[in-house]
Amino acid sequence: MGIPTVKDRVVQQSISQVLQPIFDPKFSSNSYGFRPKRSAHQALRQACKFVKSGKTKAVDLDLAKFFDEVNHQRLMWLLSTRIGDKPLLRLILKILKTDILSDGLQEQRTKGTAQGSPLSPLLSNIVLDELDQELSRRGLNFVRYADDVQILVSSQKSAERVQASVIEFIENKMKLKVNREKSGIKPCYKVNFLGHSLLHGGKLGLSKSSEQRLKDKLKMITHRKRGVSFEQILKELTVVTQGWLQYFHLAQMKSKLITIEGWLRRRLKCFRLKQCKRAIGVVRFLQKLKVEKTLCWRLALSGKGWWRLSNSPASNIGMNNNWFLEQGFYSLTLNYQKLFCKPL
Repeated sequence: MGIPTVKDRVVQQSISQVLQPIFDPKFSSNSYGFRPKRSAHQALRQACKFVKSGKTKAVDLDLAKFFDEVNHQRLMWLLSTRIGDKPLLRLILKILKTDILSDGLQEQRTKGTAQGSPLSPLLSNIVLDELDQELSRRGLNFVRYADDVQILVSSQKSAERVQASVIEFIENKMKLKVNREKSGIKPCYKVNFLGHSLLHGGKLGLSKSSEQRLKDKLKMITHRKRGVSFEQILKELTVVTQGWLQYFHLAQMKSKLITIEGWLRRRLKCFRLKQCKRAIGVVRFLQKLKVEKTLCWRLALSGKGWWRLSNSPASNIGMNNNWFLEQGFYSLTLNYQKLFCKPL
């Protein structure tokens, strides 16, 4: 990661705005990352079309430390094929070779482009467009978003042949490295492409890693030992869940969301009960929610832990779905029904 100074950022952004209209029209139609009027959702829709047409095997290519491994000489050669302005080329090379300050020591960059630079996204697309053109020349169905490349084929043998030849092209001609441990041939439903899995029939699902990352974030926000108000917890949850759902709403995940939301509501009940501290506080809180007095005292005097108590009859009656909505809880399931649209 490189953070350029204000002057450097202005210069790099200016170069990017000049070069983008020159290079972008020539980029492959199957490339979606860091391009104007193109998005991750469009890349997912394109991948689903390939799966729907019978391409059930995916060659998943992981470029090892791509931004750190870009060959400067090869990149400058690619730029020179379209740009005749030598002072501009020298300036770009100077930007690429800018010294790095690491642990108080100054080091010269000999390869790679700095992540965080306004110019890096365009330069990465220029480098990887060579791969796009090669895959198109071979007549392969592929989708690329930044350095995430998925080549979709119809059989295991085709996948093995394509994987071997494409890795050779990337390493020998493009001078980049492929992470062979993370790369491989997978059935489409096991692929993790932009956080989604590609299901049979050209549908999208939620990948296991995306589901786990969401739960990890929610766990941190709803940790019982946090010394913040319940209202603050709900505000933080809304920011995370609303943004997350806007991105993943194309995936078929109704049953998963029901499970996640049930788990999240229980964590919130647990947090709210613990805030009452004493038994009398718990009773007063639940009685305000019109829970029968006997049930309130049964919960308050129980020797069970907060997690067990969060699923007790008194908790479920008092802190029901309507109560959560009144508190400002952002419901994943309700909003998913509004956002989800079957046809991709």
